[in-house]
Amino acid sequence: MLNLRQRRRRGFSLIELLIVIAIILIIITIALPKFSSAQRYAKETAAIGAIRTIHTAQVQYYSQFGKYATSLTELGPPASGASGPAAADLVDSGLASGEKGGYKFTVAGNNGGYVINAAPTAFGVSGTRTFYSDQTMVLRQNFGQEPATANSPEMKN
Repeated sequence: MLNLRQRRRRGFSLIELLIVIAIILIIITIALPKFSSAQRYAKETAAIGAIRTIHTAQVQYYSQFGKYATSLTELGPPASGASGPAAADLVDSGLASGEKGGYKFTVAGNNGGYVINAAPTAFGVSGTRTFYSDQTMVLRQNFGQEPATANSPEMKN
């Protein structure tokens, strides 16, 4: 009889294990939205940093070649050989491809300047803001899927 009682007291019962699992699931349910929003914020911050990197590269490109680059490939590394106006090797290949850190970047030339646009690759997952900047280096943002423009609100540092 004593052996039977000892066996029952050694382990956890099924009910106790289910209660622990339920508590863990509740904690995960509470923590997951916070974690997702922190990841989204980190990706948006990285996109802002990439825009600043593009600005720096554009200034360097202008000082070397007397004009602004009209695409990210002009700022990126060359496929082979030495760098030049077609591929100045001023940004890494990831950014030169146009997609980095959950954001899609585009650079376009305009009259004596350039325009940078950044939009999340999966809106709501990788970001909830779009960004716009040009040769004035003023960063503008739009809260929503529509691309930010020169008329979007300026981002305060």
